[in-house]
Amino acid sequence: MGAPPGAAPPGFRFRRLEKPEEFRQAEELQRAHAGGDDPGAVGGRLLRALQDHGGLVLGAFADIYLAGCSISTIGWDGSLLYHYSHLTVVRPEYRHHGLGLRLKAYQRDEVLRLGLPEIRWSFDPLVSGNAGLFVRRLGSAPDRYLPHYFGRDSDGGALGAETDRLRARWALTAPRVEERLAGRLPSAADDARRLAAAERLLETEPGESGLRLPSAVAEPTRDDAAIEIPFDVDLVAQHEAAALRRWRHAVRDAFRGAFDRGLVVDDFAVVSVDHERRSFYFLGRPPAAGATG
Repeated sequence: MGAPPGAAPPGFRFRRLEKPEEFRQAEELQRAHAGGDDPGAVGGRLLRALQDHGGLVLGAFADIYLAGCSISTIGWDGSLLYHYSHLTVVRPEYRHHGLGLRLKAYQRDEVLRLGLPEIRWSFDPLVSGNAGLFVRRLGSAPDRYLPHYFGRDSDGGALGAETDRLRARWALTAPRVEERLAGRLPSAADDARRLAAAERLLETEPGESGLRLPSAVAEPTRDDAAIEIPFDVDLVAQHEAAALRRWRHAVRDAFRGAFDRGLVVDDFAVVSVDHERRSFYFLGRPPAAGATG
């Protein structure tokens, strides 16, 4: 078994950014992640201000080199103080070191030190890799669908112009979160059984390229549901680009129906169905207030 999620892997140190040149590295890292000039990158001066006034700008360092960073700030919804995580990004050459998971675990530790119970963020629901990290490994519970969250992306991007997002809520001391961070995950057989029992809200079929495409969306009638997304949305973008909008709208409709019924996402899994690897969100009723499971 590997190092625990909160521990630094050999050669990496996790700490708050401190020096002006480190904040400049964080700005450059954001731009490199976006593939060049990124108008949405948080500048070094604002990062400095966030660090000194309730925010957290955290880094994973290889010697003095910034390999990844996480940026968050205090949020308030009218009844609860939490941290809003704006961005976690890792340099491509370090993405196989588990730094995304470890940065989020370190962010959790720092937010708990601030005395706050929850971290929230948003992510693209079509990206299986993000769902695998945020829901499966970290134990967050997405509960709201945010259509066109950032408006329309003027250049379209690899995943199209529509910027739909899921809102993730990470209850930092929930038993399920503790279990997932400790590496206690459902087995492949558990996932297969859950999928077999769940009501599938989005049906798919192979397209001309052989990649799966949505064929029908259903309203939920039960409290155990599954929503399929592309196993690899980048392959869809490459080989079935016209189908991205079809995927986007089908997933949007499925989530809206599920959330309107009061369901929340409580897991995500890649399941082998007839020897084909497919990606599914699992949804159910949220635990009752005061429940410990």
